[in-house]
Amino acid sequence: MAKDILPLNGTDHIEFYVGNAKQAAHFYQTAFGFKLVAYAGPETGVRDRASYVVQQEKIRLVLTTAIYPDSEIAQHVHQHGDGVKVLALWVDDAEESFRSTVARGAKPAMEPKTITDEFGEVKMASIHTYGETIHTFVERKNYNGVFMPGYVARTSELQVEPVGLKYVDHCVGNVELGRMNDWVKFYEDVMGFKLLLTFDDEDISTEYSALMSKVVSNGNGYIKFPINEPAEGKKKSQIDEYLEFYRGPGVQHIAVATNDILHTVAELRRRGVEFLKVPEVYYEDLIERIGHIDEDMADLRKLNILVDRDDEGYLLQIFTKPVEDRPTVFYEIIQRKGAKSFGKGNFKALFEAIEREQALRGNL
Repeated sequence: MAKDILPLNGTDHIEFYVGNAKQAAHFYQTAFGFKLVAYAGPETGVRDRASYVVQQEKIRLVLTTAIYPDSEIAQHVHQHGDGVKVLALWVDDAEESFRSTVARGAKPAMEPKTITDEFGEVKMASIHTYGETIHTFVERKNYNGVFMPGYVARTSELQVEPVGLKYVDHCVGNVELGRMNDWVKFYEDVMGFKLLLTFDDEDISTEYSALMSKVVSNGNGYIKFPINEPAEGKKKSQIDEYLEFYRGPGVQHIAVATNDILHTVAELRRRGVEFLKVPEVYYEDLIERIGHIDEDMADLRKLNILVDRDDEGYLLQIFTKPVEDRPTVFYEIIQRKGAKSFGKGNFKALFEAIEREQALRGNL
């Protein structure tokens, strides 16, 4: 097996820049069942920001807000609304990851630095990717604190019940028309990723709009990044809408894995998380299309969960509505039962569901 030119252990964390981190942290606890684990801010000696770290199993989100209006964080929120700034990658050697990717053409965002406290040290370095998004390499083998130096352990009085989310399955980026192949090449040449799948406008289209998508993955498959760009259509596609309201390229959605999608989605719905709706007709010939599945069709229909099959098995998936006021970032809940793919058979139904939402917003 070829040696990975950039060994990655998985997703370390995903950092959002948000307008109000305290309230965002509350939302992720009450709605998604994340647990508050760490905090950094004025009380801990950090003067320019407040950051809340919430966690569920292997998924760690950092929610960061600006204390001052002229900071880079405030600018980011002003421009993009609440959105993902950092896709952090867990590595064994942050300095080598940085040096080798920069040597292969990555644009540096933060030179390697080591931060320490009584629990040890964390090494970090960052490179730019699409839009204002960055990848931060995090090396934490010599650290046993709750998150990283600068943060203190923090819990909440809130009684939080997890909903069964396990790990980040994939993160999807939206880029401008004509830039998808550039970024696929970046991941191949700079990061050593391989092209896994390609979807064109024949695969992902409706009467009105279309998109193109390519999926890149690192060697061990722990990190998968689909990259989307708009395709020509009669009306504005969901990618165009995202680019317009996010004011440029960025992370469109984060897919999180569960081992029991029926429980997870029922629980999320009960807590007020809103999902895209596909019409009843989707279920009428589902078994003919998909073949035998373990789940009860009535349960899937009731929760509006989609199913798709590939050569290796099947998957169940559902997409939330945007979790911000702008029609930008959303989540996918996914359960894989052998399938390695991304639900190609559901694209048309999903696209039509998204278009119905776009029409309600006056953006189709």
